[in-house]
Amino acid sequence: MSTDRLAELALNLSEVNARVDAACIAAHRPRSEVQLLAVTKTFPATDLDLLAKLGCTDVGESRDQEARSKKEDVAHSLRWHMIGQVQRKKAKQVALWADIVESVDRIELAQALDAGAQAAGRCLDVLIQVSLHPVGLPHRGGVSRDELAPLAEVILAASHLNLAGVMAVAPLEGDPTAAFALLAGSHQRLLSLAPQATIVSAGMSADLEAAITHGATQVRIGGALLGNRPPLK
Repeated sequence: MSTDRLAELALNLSEVNARVDAACIAAHRPRSEVQLLAVTKTFPATDLDLLAKLGCTDVGESRDQEARSKKEDVAHSLRWHMIGQVQRKKAKQVALWADIVESVDRIELAQALDAGAQAAGRCLDVLIQVSLHPVGLPHRGGVSRDELAPLAEVILAASHLNLAGVMAVAPLEGDPTAAFALLAGSHQRLLSLAPQATIVSAGMSADLEAAITHGATQVRIGGALLGNRPPLK
């Protein structure tokens, strides 16, 4: 393992934690309420082991095949998050390696993940991905306000899924603060159906402060932690 890479990651992690600390102070929230998820997609397994040595416990991946291969090569015990879009036909494979799937936005996907988790003999945590984009415009996945409750009810009825909260990606254009305020409202509606669904996964390297202001309990950090992403293979 490269000592230079370990030092680089340690410095980046310190800087990210300082930003999270400051955002929590500004929002009058305990630092313990906000977890850091290292977005490790396209980075090598050696980086995940280095992050684990630095105290990181959770990693986010977006491609099934890459994540499965990488998990076999990582020596440390980590909690694996699927943060990318999941095709229904890949749900069974994802249920084998993911500890939590953050991008559930369709009833048929929830049902497929439940079946996959049952076949694997495990229970799978899931988050409902909420769309923060204006209706009718292209978006990066997620349910609308009206679709949230029906999907939640399907997940709550599933025998091998645990509804743990919500996830969202702020629009590339516009004010992330307004988008995360909408997410906070959606989360409150979900809590009325599922009081245990306390996770709010929101905010990335560029907008983590706005997300924490509006209740994020998990921020997904890639570039600010790991640097420039290697090209996809």
